[in-house]
Amino acid sequence: MTMKTLAIHQVDAFTDRLFAGNPAAVVPLEEWLDEATMLAIAAENNLSETAFLVSAGEATWELRWFTPKIEVPLCGHATLATAFVLIEILSTTAETLTFRTRMVGDLTVTRNAGGWFEMRFPRRPENGAGPIEPVAAALGRRPDEVVEFATPGDTSWLAVYADEADVMGLEPDFRAIADLPPLNIVATAPGLSVDFVSRMFAPKAGIDEDPVTGSAHCSLVPYWAGRLGRQEFVARQVSARGGDLRCRLEGDTVVVAGQAVLYMSGKITVPA
Repeated sequence: MTMKTLAIHQVDAFTDRLFAGNPAAVVPLEEWLDEATMLAIAAENNLSETAFLVSAGEATWELRWFTPKIEVPLCGHATLATAFVLIEILSTTAETLTFRTRMVGDLTVTRNAGGWFEMRFPRRPENGAGPIEPVAAALGRRPDEVVEFATPGDTSWLAVYADEADVMGLEPDFRAIADLPPLNIVATAPGLSVDFVSRMFAPKAGIDEDPVTGSAHCSLVPYWAGRLGRQEFVARQVSARGGDLRCRLEGDTVVVAGQAVLYMSGKITVPA
């Protein structure tokens, strides 16, 4: 079998220190691999997401994201990791990076004066109330409300709790979560030292609990904007690794900002 070697970088996203935030793998390509190979690489990496990118012109790349089980419509932390690799490792000098995606259109990323990467994502529309009792059974604690946010192929239920301790104390039944209709369930509550906290569970996508989820904030930010009457937020995902985000709502755009650090750069060998 003919083999070829590819570069790979692993980045901890939504953190300024190693071994925190959400690790993502980034694989730059000269041309697309077949989908089965990309999914096999993602499964081998066994991270929440592996991002693959191919140059598409000046300061523009095509970008796709894979969990160990499926290709996903949108991934925030792996987009952040990709922007970090392009600027910090591959010496891209463009002020704005544009990523062409298959399911959510073009995304842009800029690095602000404070060194945070600002990603512009589409706001996920609210789709009414979701059922409380099945979520209570799956998460092990009854939320005050469940709100559904949906785009084609990507439905999320937002389970809202009274305080941060409720979210941190959840003991989810991942099999029960996987049996529910949405792709994922996000638990959230007001934070003690930040505006709101969250945790995200997506066993249906091969991720029992995602450490830090940029895309979840496409639902979280509109929800908290409506509840608090504000447009800018400091947020924290209170998983075991934890991660910090700065967010704001600009009409139909959710701006999610984070930091990142490099853990590893290396090579992988795959079938040619």
